[in-house]
Amino acid sequence: MRRHRHRSGLHHRGPGAGLHQGQLFLSSGVHAPPEEGGTRLPKDNILLITTDQQRFDTIQALGNTSIYTPHLNYLYTQGTAYTRCYADCPLCVPSRTTLMTGQPGYASGVVTNATHEQVMRQATAERRTLAALLTDAGYQTKAMGKMHFDPVRACYGFESMTLPIDYLRECEKRGTVRPKVHGAMECELVPALSTVDTKDSITTWIADGSIDFLETRDPLRPFFLWTSFTKPHPPFDPCRDFWDLYDGIPMPEPIYGDWSRDLAAAPQGFLAGSYENTDVHLYSPQQLANTRRAYYAMITQVDYALGRLFACLRENGLDQNTWVIFTSDHGEMLGDHHMSQKNLFFEGSAHVPCLILPPRGRGLPVNRRVDTLAQLSDIYTTILGIAGVPAPPQAEGIDLRDAYAERTFYGNSLDVNFCVMRDGFKLVYSACGDHTLLFDMRRDPLEQQDLAKLPAYADIRRELWEDLLIHTARTRPQALENGYFRTRPAPEFPGDVDFRWLGFHYKDYRFDVFH
Repeated sequence: MRRHRHRSGLHHRGPGAGLHQGQLFLSSGVHAPPEEGGTRLPKDNILLITTDQQRFDTIQALGNTSIYTPHLNYLYTQGTAYTRCYADCPLCVPSRTTLMTGQPGYASGVVTNATHEQVMRQATAERRTLAALLTDAGYQTKAMGKMHFDPVRACYGFESMTLPIDYLRECEKRGTVRPKVHGAMECELVPALSTVDTKDSITTWIADGSIDFLETRDPLRPFFLWTSFTKPHPPFDPCRDFWDLYDGIPMPEPIYGDWSRDLAAAPQGFLAGSYENTDVHLYSPQQLANTRRAYYAMITQVDYALGRLFACLRENGLDQNTWVIFTSDHGEMLGDHHMSQKNLFFEGSAHVPCLILPPRGRGLPVNRRVDTLAQLSDIYTTILGIAGVPAPPQAEGIDLRDAYAERTFYGNSLDVNFCVMRDGFKLVYSACGDHTLLFDMRRDPLEQQDLAKLPAYADIRRELWEDLLIHTARTRPQALENGYFRTRPAPEFPGDVDFRWLGFHYKDYRFDVFH
C-alpha cells in the first residue's frame, strides 16, 4: 500500500485544484484503480522516456522562450512537472543504475562511469532491477536506445533490448549512411551538422524502434517500454532541418556569478572536468551561442520524434491506459560559469526535467507543478507503484504521485564533487581544490552569489557541512580520510590538467556510447 504524505510545496492548477487531499487522489484514480463489474482492469502500460544530458531549463512551457518543445509542453500541460528534480550522481552510468535499482549512487557504490557490472548483476540475481521486477509481474519489457550497461548486451531483466550500436551496425550494412563523420567527438561542445538526413538519424531510429514495438507488442500483456534517446549528448550535431529552425532566434547568455565571472580567480577544482573534456573556457560569446543553438536543435529533434511516438499511442488507443514519464540522466553546464559537461552539482549539470503524463482522464491533475525536491531514484519507485509492485527495501525513492514533504538531497559524483540541499540552501563541495560554495536557491536560483564566507550564513554553512560529512561517512567512507574529504590539487591555471579526454569514440562495440 502506498504511503500518504503531508502535502507541502505543491502548486496545483487545472481540474481538481480546489479539492482536499483525499478527494484529489480518489477522484484521480491513483488510490482507486478503475474496475468494471467487480473485476480489476488490466495493469496500465508504462512508457519511460529519457534523454541524455538534457538540462532542466529546456522546456518552452516552463519558461524558455528560445526553444521549440511542443510535445514536452504537451506532457506538462496534460500532466505534472516536477520542477526541482535532481540527479544524485550526474553521470550517464550512475544515473541509469539509479533508474534500474532505485538506489542513489552513494548507496549502490556506482559514482563513476567506470563500471556498474557487479551491482547490476547482484540486483538482477535478486530480481530487483526495474526491468526484472516488471517482467516478473507480467509486463512485456523492452529497452530501446541507450542503456550504457556493462557488459553491453547484458539485459539485466529486460526481455529484449535494441541499442545504439545496433544502429551503427545497420548503417555499416547499408554502406550509404555514415553518421558522425564530421569528427566532433562524444565530449566536445563544438557545434557541427549531422552527416545524415533526419530520416537516417539515430534519433529517428530510436523513435522508429519504439513505434515498432508498440505496433507489434503482445496485446494480452501490459508493457514497459524504456525509450532512451542518445541526444542531446555531444557531439552537438543536429540535422540541418533542426539547425535551420533556430536561424535568427537569440540564445540565452551563459550564467556567471560573483565567484565565477573571472575565470582565473574562479575555484579551479570545479572546472577541472571541463578542462579535461572541452575547450569551452576559450569560447567567445558568439561561439557559445552557436553551441547552445546546436544543443537546442537536438532537443527539438528529439521532441518532434516524440510527436510521432505520442501519435502512435493515441492511434492505437494506448493513451487511455499508458503512463508516460520523461526525464534525463543529467544536464549540461553549456558554458555557465565557464564550465561544460556534467558531474557537477550546479543547476545546469544536476537539475533535470521530470514530467509525468497519466492515462487520459485519470491519475493526476493536469497542468500541475510540484516544486518540492525530487530525484531520479523516485522514478523507480513511482513506476513500481504504477505497476502495483512493492519497492524492495534497498530502494530509497518515493512515489511521485503521492503528496510529499520537503526533504534533504545528497549528491556524490566521482567521490570528488559533493552536494547537500535542505530548506532552500545548497552547499556544493569539490575535493579537487578543497572548494566550498553556498547558495540560497530561493533568492538566487541561478547560483550567482556565494554565501560561504559571509558571517551571516556561518551557522547554515556549518550545519550543512557537518551533515554532508556525516552522510558521506555513513555511505561512502572511502571518500574520507581522518574525518575529512580526500582532497587533491586543483589545476594551477585555466586549462592545466594532466589528462585530456575529448570523448574519442568510433565503433568500439565494447561500449554502448554511440550518440
